[in-house]
Parts: sequence; C-alpha cells; structure tokens
Amino acid sequence: MTIATTNPATGETVARFTPYDAAAIESRLATAAAAFEGWREAALEDRLAVIRRVGDLLDERRDRYAELMTLEMGKLLQAARDEAAKCAMTCRWYADHAPRLLANEAVEVEDETAYVAYQPLGAVLAVMPWNFPFWQVLRFAAPSLAAGNVGLLKHASNVPQCALAIEELFVEAGAPIGVFQTLLVGSEAVSELLDDPRIAAATLTGSEGAGRSVASAAGRNLKKTVLELGGSDPFIVLASADIDAAARIGVQARMINNGQSCIAAKRFIVQDSIADEFIEKFVARVEALVVGDPRDPATQVGPLSSKQQQTDVDLQVRHSIAAGAKLLTGGRVVPGPGFYYQPTVLDDVPPDAAAYHEEVFGPVASVFRVPDADAAIAVANGSRYGLGASVWTNDMREAERVALAIESGSVFVNAMVASDPRFPFGGVKSSGYGRELAAWGLREFTNVKTVRIRRRPGGGSGTQAE
Repeated sequence: MTIATTNPATGETVARFTPYDAAAIESRLATAAAAFEGWREAALEDRLAVIRRVGDLLDERRDRYAELMTLEMGKLLQAARDEAAKCAMTCRWYADHAPRLLANEAVEVEDETAYVAYQPLGAVLAVMPWNFPFWQVLRFAAPSLAAGNVGLLKHASNVPQCALAIEELFVEAGAPIGVFQTLLVGSEAVSELLDDPRIAAATLTGSEGAGRSVASAAGRNLKKTVLELGGSDPFIVLASADIDAAARIGVQARMINNGQSCIAAKRFIVQDSIADEFIEKFVARVEALVVGDPRDPATQVGPLSSKQQQTDVDLQVRHSIAAGAKLLTGGRVVPGPGFYYQPTVLDDVPPDAAAYHEEVFGPVASVFRVPDADAAIAVANGSRYGLGASVWTNDMREAERVALAIESGSVFVNAMVASDPRFPFGGVKSSGYGRELAAWGLREFTNVKTVRIRRRPGGGSGTQAE
C-alpha cells in the first residue's frame, strides 16, 4: 500500500507517508468515540462557531490550500482557489441555516406535545476521492459535524497532504480533539473499519466498484451509507438551442477539472438538424484549448491525476475507435513528463464502445446524433448512471418535459451541472443513493426521532397498526 504525493505535472514523487498501523487506528477510533460524547452535547451555536471558523480559515489560507491541491492531483491553480472558496461558502451556509434545519419540528396532535427531533448518529467514516480533495470532504464534514456527529476521513492515497491539512484545519478552528481526524490507510482497511461498532455510518464519493464494496460492508453491519458514485452525464442539445452558447459551455462542462469530474458532461446528445453546426463549433473550441502546467494562468487543461488514470483513458479511447467511433480530434497521450492527455472528441460512438457504456474520467467527449427530443431522452436514460444532466433548448415547455423525463439526481437547463449547498446533490441507479448538501445532507446522518408526550396519562395514541 503506497500513500504518496506524486506531482501529476512532472510524474515526480515528492513525499511518501507510512500508513497507520493497527495501534494508531485504534487510538483514533477510541478518540472519536470519546469526542462524540462531548460534541453531541455541545450547544449548537458552539458547534456552528467551529464550522464558521473553518470557513474563515479556508478563505485566509486559500492560496496555500490551492497549491497543495495542484501539487497532489494536478488541478488548475485558479480552479483550486475556487474550490477552497466554495468550501468556505458552504461552511458559512450551514452555520447560517443549521439552526432552522435542525430545529425540532412540531406536529399537531390533540392532548400531546409532539415533534420530530434530529439527533446525531456518532462517528461517520468518510471515504473520499482525489479529484476535489477539499470540496468533497467539506461538503460532508460541514453538515455532519454541525449535526453533532464526528468524522473520520479515509482520503484517496494520492492526496495525503490535503487529508492532513483538513484535519489540522478543524483543530485550528477550535474543534475538540477527535471531532475530525484523518486516517492514513489504504482501501483494504475500510471493510474492517466498518465492522467496528464505533463507526456509526459511512459516506463515500468514488467509483461504482468502491461504492459496491462499502455498501456491502456497511450492509453486513446494518449501517447507514450515502454513496455518490460515477456519472456519464448527458449534455442534450436540441434544435431550438443557442448553439454558440451550448458549444462554449459544453467544452467547459466536459473539461472541468481536466475532465475528471463525476458531473462533467460526457455524452453530447445532439439533434440531427443542428448536429453538424454544433460539432464544428464544439471541436474548434476543443482544439483551441491550452494544455500545460496547471500553475500557468494560461493553461486550460492540466494533467490527469496519475499514470494509471492516463493509461485508463487512453485504453478507453482506443477501444472506442476500434469499435467504430470516429476520432474528430485528440486521442493521444501527450509525450513528455507528466500525465497529460489530448482533449478528445469522438463522434458516432457505437453501443459496444467503451465510451458509450463506461464513464471516461478524462478530457474526452462522446457525440451521439438523435432525430428528436424523445430519442435524446432514450439515449440519455440508456446508461446505468444517473447523476446529472444538462439540456439546451429555448422551448421552455420542451425543457421541462425533457428535464422531468431524464433519470438523474439533477437536471440543468441551458447551464452546466454544478453543486450548490442550497440544493440536494446525489444520483440514482449506479450513480449511488442518498443526498449531500442542503437540508437533506444535514439530516442524512441523524436519527429522525418521533417524540410524543401525552399531557394527560391514559388513552390511546393514534393508530395502533405498525
């Protein structure tokens, strides 16, 4: 098991870390269990003061954390700054709104004081990926800790310095020792962690395979899970769309985070009557992208996160071309140091091609031509994934019909898919289950408890059937 920082821009390994042994893991589990007893009883305003301070520190240290993200996974430096800022904004959102969202909800019952309470579960194990190394941790941690849970982070093994920096962040924001801890362990340790009774629940953002593994281990122990898995998001362009805008935003939506985002647009489903025009404009914009050093402000596409990621993307593209897809641009590993891949567009991707049925986690767009909106819906839903979707049309009746017909956790019309703390985030089908963010994310790891206090002893309490 290797836990190390390897700079994707150069391929150089710059730091290595020793995985925690059994004694170190036990110490952190015991510390988490003890911390939960005090944290759950802390006044909500005290917990939220810590969350707000985390947000303040994220803003104050934005450049430092951005450098760390760029070093470890190759994110464009400005995108890394934006990620830190989004984390800070989300912390403040929960600090502002948690009192209302966690308040007891009264239920009118004759002769009773009745309400629904939201109480924390305990220590939540967070198994997190490398592609948004701060955001995907903070969007779990801010609401979960606000609700009174404590967190144990098993981060991806290629971003250990980000993982340790986030632990330090919570401590310096005033969180008691044990409220948020990082576990430097490999994925093989997750199943045993979920067997431990001190772990109350788990959340995972990652691959479909990782989700199945965590869900299986958690299910064996009857523990709550939230899974945000892969996506092969459709980007539907219909005849009435603003084609210039769709092409411009479509390139951004595909190439975000160097193409390594679960909610990046991956399948471009275009109505036949405007397909040639859209594709011409889209390909021209893809070919104009600047690939290079993620620290250079002129760079628009940086490296993939690892040599393995580069190899996997290249194999998927080669398989798709061999199956009959047409290569319009790109399609090759960029020679030289680092893990770069050419921005790529594939057209007429057949159903047996890798790019048709797999998630391609890199700067590769696949184009599908369809005769009408109904066919677009069918192609969009013909995937085992259902995370996000983008629809482009100036016909608002058509927009709503298509949006409601698509099987996904979110649909954006005339805009690219994005997460926002005000809205629930998650997927359906093989993209996972449960929701993060907004009220839903705040309450996912709580015991939703019914409390009924009869004012006068005796008598029934409503329906008797289970």
